[in-house]
Amino acid sequence: MVKAIVGANWGDEGKGKVTDLLAQQSDVVIRFQGGANAGHTIINDYGRFALHILPSGIFYPHVTNVIGNGVALDIGKLVDELAQVEAQGVPAPRLIVSDRAQLLMPYHILQDSYEEARLGGRAFGSTKSGIAPFYSDKYAKTGIQVCDLFDEPRLRSRLTAAVELKNVLFEHLYHQPRVDAEALTEQLLSLRERIRPFVGDTVSFIHQALKDGKTVLLEGQLGSMKDPDLGIFPMTTSSHTLAGYGCVGAGVPPAAIEDVICVTKAYSSCVGSQTEPFVSEVTGQAGDELRRRGGDRGEFGATTGRPRRVGWFDTVATKYGCMVQGATQAALTCLDVLGYLDEIPVCTGYEIDGTVTDTFPTTPALLRARPVFTNLPGWKQNIRGCSDYDALPANAKAYVDFLERHIGTPITMVSTGPKREEMTRRTSKL
Repeated sequence: MVKAIVGANWGDEGKGKVTDLLAQQSDVVIRFQGGANAGHTIINDYGRFALHILPSGIFYPHVTNVIGNGVALDIGKLVDELAQVEAQGVPAPRLIVSDRAQLLMPYHILQDSYEEARLGGRAFGSTKSGIAPFYSDKYAKTGIQVCDLFDEPRLRSRLTAAVELKNVLFEHLYHQPRVDAEALTEQLLSLRERIRPFVGDTVSFIHQALKDGKTVLLEGQLGSMKDPDLGIFPMTTSSHTLAGYGCVGAGVPPAAIEDVICVTKAYSSCVGSQTEPFVSEVTGQAGDELRRRGGDRGEFGATTGRPRRVGWFDTVATKYGCMVQGATQAALTCLDVLGYLDEIPVCTGYEIDGTVTDTFPTTPALLRARPVFTNLPGWKQNIRGCSDYDALPANAKAYVDFLERHIGTPITMVSTGPKREEMTRRTSKL
């Protein structure tokens, strides 16, 4: 069977911890979309890790980790990350890299940076990791696949054609230096040897694993609000962040996905442009306090270190996020963060042009939305590390019950800290 772990919101929900936890009962863990533009933070017996490209199952020797064909593969970052985790004492992971995955190239990163600079105040808040140019090239059919690395004449031909297009942009639009195709080819040939042991036919491997009755875990990056079709366009990423895309980005059969676990925080956070609509945002001193207390070491991006925007839990966005993911259950993270509050606001509606709705709108209406809050009593107690749901304060459990009713998805796991063991199991009341 296939399980998917995906984000219900803007990303940064704590998916890495949930994947790390459930990988113990899995045989295969697959990254199926995105690139090194976001990180999954994991804390376990080996230490603290911010994984950007490696699947979160690498800490279990029995797990085969797969980088699927839908991933934007930055080979340099992959080999650096492998070296980093092994330097922290993690045994060399079992890893397969899809021979159909496409390469995120140095010129993608340059183009991303140049374009954000050109846009100035209209910039999208990109991490400048090259993701948008990568996926643009993929769908324009000018990308380079991993398999091309092992056919040198084909690699040179395709790379020369791609660089020719980039140099027109770099020279005449961005007024930047040209890219040297020959130097780039030599760089790729060197990197090829570092990933050669890992490259394989992941599609056949996954299908055989399913025939053999193995448990496969799909690991999503970012969340529903960042999907280019169903998210807050155009303030999205450039790959599909939905569980359904695992059928494409990992090559799993649609009917094999039996369980979709949507991860959401007990409050909201968002990394990206300040112009992105974020209805439940809390600013000023209250926002600074929530940001400082949030997450593992405060609410700062695992990849960029940028301070995240923070807000109260948004049931409108989360209900929609769970719906488009096809969630069968939800995991609620960071409940312990809210223990300092006397009263906890929850956004339960949007007021748009004088009308209150609990249906998530398209971007033009979202830009006009104002939050409608319901205030719940806090529990004023430190619950960090609690692993027994029944032992939580009554108001903490009432808060979870309230969120569950409003998002319409069973909340089965509640996290009380960043470590693997700081998780409680809950019986849904839906």
